[in-house]
Amino acid sequence: MKFVTAILRPHKLDDVREALSEVGVSGITVTEVKGFGRQKGHTELYRGAEYQVDFLPKVKLEVAISASQLDVVIETISNVANSGKVGDGKIFVSNLDKVVRIRTGETDQDAL
Repeated sequence: MKFVTAILRPHKLDDVREALSEVGVSGITVTEVKGFGRQKGHTELYRGAEYQVDFLPKVKLEVAISASQLDVVIETISNVANSGKVGDGKIFVSNLDKVVRIRTGETDQDAL
C-alpha cells in the first residue's frame, strides 16, 4: 500500500479530483495549505502599496492506494496538474504499513 501526497495549485484541484475518480481512486483528503519552493512568493499591490507574499496558497491532496495503482495515480496527477510553469507542485510517495477502517474494523487492502 502507498500513501501519495501532492501539493498543487488550488485551481487544479477539481480537474485532478475528477481524473483520479476516473482511474478508480475512491477517496481523497484535501487540505488548504500555504508554502513556497522555487517560486519564492511574489509581490502584490494593495491600495497603492507593494507588499511581499512569501507563502503562496496551495492545496495538499492525500490518497491511500494499493501499490498496483501507484504509477497510474502519479501519471494522472502529473498530467492534469502540469501547466509547465514554476509552482505546479510536487508529489511525495510513502509506504503505508497499516490501514484500519474504524466503522467495520477492516484492515489493510480491505480498508482502502
